[in-house]
Amino acid sequence: MNRVQRRQFLIAAGALLATPLAADGQQAAKVARIGHLSPNLAAGPHLRDAFLQGLRDLGYVEGRNVVIEYRDAEGKLERLPALAAELVALKVDVILADGGTLGPRVAMQATTTIPIVFTSAADPVGSGLVTRLARPGGNVTGLSALGPELVGKRLELLKQAVPGIDRVAVLRGGSTLGERVLKDMLEAADVAARALGVQP
Repeated sequence: MNRVQRRQFLIAAGALLATPLAADGQQAAKVARIGHLSPNLAAGPHLRDAFLQGLRDLGYVEGRNVVIEYRDAEGKLERLPALAAELVALKVDVILADGGTLGPRVAMQATTTIPIVFTSAADPVGSGLVTRLARPGGNVTGLSALGPELVGKRLELLKQAVPGIDRVAVLRGGSTLGERVLKDMLEAADVAARALGVQP
């Protein structure tokens, strides 16, 4: 399973946290309803396939014991609020919101009670999606592979993997993260490196 598929598998698992299960571990008779809110589904068909495979691996098969309500803005971002409102009106069990921070923000404006799982946000704390990574709070959670909070942990893991390391290179490239997030990440790398006795 590659990195993208693993990420989608985790998304599927997170999305199903809101789905009730019977006491004996078997799936309840209730059909789970997942709302999928996307700025542009056509941008990542392989991600959809990986998500569906992750659900199948967990015993959920679309059309049998899970219904997925797809709402695609088809690149017309102004349509997202109406699409999110449709999902709320359908009373889905959980909303899977992709599109960085945009999809989740729109979903948050539409509901404070339906669980929202974001697929990938660069800085979920800084963008206001969650209050903390360890305990997100509210009705929103999801995945983030980037963000200032994770830089120190990555350096710590590197130091554990290569105990004798005393210098690390920190590369910075063009990105859609935004200048503030990149600056915060570089500052976090410097602080973590000093704390670990590593020269950045």
